[in-house]
Amino acid sequence: MKSGFTAIIGRPNVGKSTLLNQVLGQKIVIATDKAQTTRKRIKGIYTSEKGQIVFVDTPGVHKPLNKLGEFLLDEAKVAVPDADLILFLVDGSEPAGKGDKWIAQNILNTDIPVIIVMNKVDKLKKTEKVEENLITYKLLFEKNYPVVKISAKTGRNMDTLIKNIYKYLPQGDLLYPEDIVTEETMRDVTEEIIREKILLNTSDEIPHSVAVKVDNYQETEEIDRIYATIYCEHKSQKGILIGKGGNLLKKIGTEARLELEKIAEKKVFLSLEVKVDKDWRKKQSSLRNFGYEQEK
Repeated sequence: MKSGFTAIIGRPNVGKSTLLNQVLGQKIVIATDKAQTTRKRIKGIYTSEKGQIVFVDTPGVHKPLNKLGEFLLDEAKVAVPDADLILFLVDGSEPAGKGDKWIAQNILNTDIPVIIVMNKVDKLKKTEKVEENLITYKLLFEKNYPVVKISAKTGRNMDTLIKNIYKYLPQGDLLYPEDIVTEETMRDVTEEIIREKILLNTSDEIPHSVAVKVDNYQETEEIDRIYATIYCEHKSQKGILIGKGGNLLKKIGTEARLELEKIAEKKVFLSLEVKVDKDWRKKQSSLRNFGYEQEK
């Protein structure tokens, strides 16, 4: 039996969270087409008769513009030393760019085994174009790393990817009980689901300026009562989030509640309010309050 940790590293929007949800066969991390959707390392645990793969999903690697950006980069960096294997997830529908080169030089300059995972190859009709793009990714490294071509969206070649991952994991017992798929608590899940609904219902600067905090989570057998606050950076953003007559906030709340009811498998009462925490992404105290601080 084999068990170990596999870190998923890549630029924003290459499909890291979609890949993890596809492998696990259920949604444990939020996934949208907006950069910085993932803000924290999230473990997804895949168990089979061969053993256990503990995936570590990380934020997309990009140049930090504020303290939140620095935290996101650190979250990706700290996942690497503890990993038995790294999946370098890339957008196979286009050639390697500056961001991929930076990751290869600054984060993947390691003795830990790497698999280059080419996602979104189903977007290209010509096989030769995929091969041309592949060469640009292989040239980022001196070592000849193995390559797996997949579609995280459709599930194409997931079995091949899993087989390849197990090759690199050490022999060992299960690291988690076999019925566990994540370490995330319902508080964590709630905050992420609310943030996902904000990302899907807003545009421009709003998604990046928002943090969500569950203030109170009351759990009973029949119903979970959740009270949460959405924080933004400016008063104008608060108005956008609430919407005309409170319409947008109500829509966000309804969508989040319906999804949480599916996860909790019972009724959920969700109360949302919006507050302003000016320039919170630049303030260490606010980042700490929202859980965006490296564990010591």
